[in-house]
Amino acid sequence: MILWYTGSVIEPVDNERVALERNAVKRLAPPFSEESRIFTPIKKTRIAEEVADRIRVLMLEGTFPPVEPLPSERHLAERFGVSRGSIRDALRTLETIGLVETRHGQGTFPLELSVDRLVAPLASVMSYRVDLQDELLDVRRMFEPAVARVAALRASEEDLAELQSILDAQRVKLKAGQSAISEDTAFHAILARATRNRVVMSIMATLNDLLVESRTNSLLQKGRPSRSMDGHEAVVAALRRRDAEGASQAMYNHIDQIAHIQLHAHKDSDSPSK
Repeated sequence: MILWYTGSVIEPVDNERVALERNAVKRLAPPFSEESRIFTPIKKTRIAEEVADRIRVLMLEGTFPPVEPLPSERHLAERFGVSRGSIRDALRTLETIGLVETRHGQGTFPLELSVDRLVAPLASVMSYRVDLQDELLDVRRMFEPAVARVAALRASEEDLAELQSILDAQRVKLKAGQSAISEDTAFHAILARATRNRVVMSIMATLNDLLVESRTNSLLQKGRPSRSMDGHEAVVAALRRRDAEGASQAMYNHIDQIAHIQLHAHKDSDSPSK
């Protein structure tokens, strides 16, 4: 897809200072290829972010293949009509999220776009934003019932057997008063695998990584382990019936119950001591 851009632009002047008065579009050198239409000057706001996004699009289109280094900072700065500092910031952004890598003495290379690289930024943001736990539960309400619905239609007998094995292990640990966090995590991972969708599996793996701390804390709350067990059993029962809507509803109820327990736990912790 070729993107057209018609907004206001900046022009680098006096060693990278930006002219604030001009609104006219800076004309580029004659295009060197069809894809060069995306090499149009960038608006004044969020310059590095826009450059990073343009480069990402060019990578997706194949203009910048993984086997070749990106053009030099000077060349990119000229083509985008921005400073070299903005180009460096954009490349650092792309490197942070795993889309490019710098090889000493060789340049900056695009990396093969994989599912892991698409979902990794979510983990990097959420891992230190504990205030977003409510939003994370909301994401689970939207995502995991859909996973259960598809799993009910696609799960193999081996998947069902493995889920039952996890439930059996969870039940043993529950009776012994032991933590079953590994079984809790494995249950959701196997359910995602049953969809036969690699993107779903990767997103679930990311969610599981994000949920380690909250699961550890919530499974210590009174009644949480047994309710988690009940929720998992209801999902598996629906899977065995090949009841897609039933599996979806069971998963939604399971997550909603977790949210309810966590909400009351937060209220209790915020209440003043008597």
